Amino acid sequence: MEKWNNLTPEQREKFLPFCPDFLIELMSPSDTLSDTREKMKEYLENGMRLGWLINPKNQQVEIYRAGKDVEILDSPETLSGEDVLPGFILNMTVIW
Repeated sequence: MEKWNNLTPEQREKFLPFCPDFLIELMSPSDTLSDTREKMKEYLENGMRLGWLINPKNQQVEIYRAGKDVEILDSPETLSGEDVLPGFILNMTVIW
């Protein structure tokens, strides 16, 4: 919320000039895994704290965390927002 509050009214009407703390990237059939992974790394470099790369085709989730190695989960039932979104749980069974 602090990032949003620091924006001018003009900035709020355009593409936001900052990276979110949390991001979900849901791969579409036309996405390539290598390109999407590069995007996730770019988000990390720009301040993302937690990101989920969801690959419905393979039923895998790659979890990106600032300062940590990528964690890969096979067919998880839920995902947690951890300390970035405390209390947020995504039920993955509706996606698989």
